[in-house]
Amino acid sequence: MKRYCFALDLINDTTSIKEYIAYHKEVWPEILDSLRDSGIIDAEIYNVADRLFLMMDTNKSFVLEHKGKMDAQNPVVQKWEELMSTYQKSLPNTKPGEKWVLMERIFKL
Repeated sequence: MKRYCFALDLINDTTSIKEYIAYHKEVWPEILDSLRDSGIIDAEIYNVADRLFLMMDTNKSFVLEHKGKMDAQNPVVQKWEELMSTYQKSLPNTKPGEKWVLMERIFKL
């Protein structure tokens, strides 16, 4: 199993942040299926203020680039991503169009 951790910011607006959180309390079933089908075993998103932290545990078959290709070919995932993009903003120093940024682990107990 491999763990991936990502960060992303939300538009700093209380109403928008509440809406974003509400969507994630009832994620579309097709999105959940897409996550599982790609090899993601478990995923959690944490929130503080306008910052998000995503942690994904994956099986041996998971390949991050393959997940991106699967998502690009899935119209429901694209619709979800388009909707979520209205709430999200890129972290400073990201590439154009880049949203979730892979984090580097700097400590482990």
